Amino acid sequence: QVQVVESGGGLVQAGGSLRLSCQTSVSTSRINAIDWYRQAPGKQREFVARISSDGSTNLADSVKGRFTISRDNAKNTVYLQMNSLKPEDTAVYYCYTAKPGVGVYWGQGTQVTVSS
Repeated sequence: QVQVVESGGGLVQAGGSLRLSCQTSVSTSRINAIDWYRQAPGKQREFVARISSDGSTNLADSVKGRFTISRDNAKNTVYLQMNSLKPEDTAVYYCYTAKPGVGVYWGQGTQVTVSS
C-alpha cells in the first residue's frame, strides 16, 4: 500500500508560479515512477509529468519549458514546479504511482486556479 498526498495548490495570476508537492508513504527511491496528472472541469484527466527512479523525466508538450518535475528521496517527495502559468493550466492536479501486480495509487488532488 502506498499513500500519496498532494499540497501546494492555490490561486495565482497568469504568469505566476506555484510549486506542488507529492509526499509518499514509502521511500520514493523504492518507487519506479511518480506522475502528475490534471483534470480541468468538463475534461478528461491528462498526463502532465513523470519522474522515474533513475531521475529521468517526461513532460507533456503543453507544459514543456514551463514546468519541471523533481524528487527528493530524503523527504519522500516529488515536486512539480510550475512557472509562467496560464489560465488553461487551471485544474485539479493529482499525484499518481503504481506498483505492478499490487495496485495503483492516486492522491486526493490539489486545486490550481490561474486567473487572467
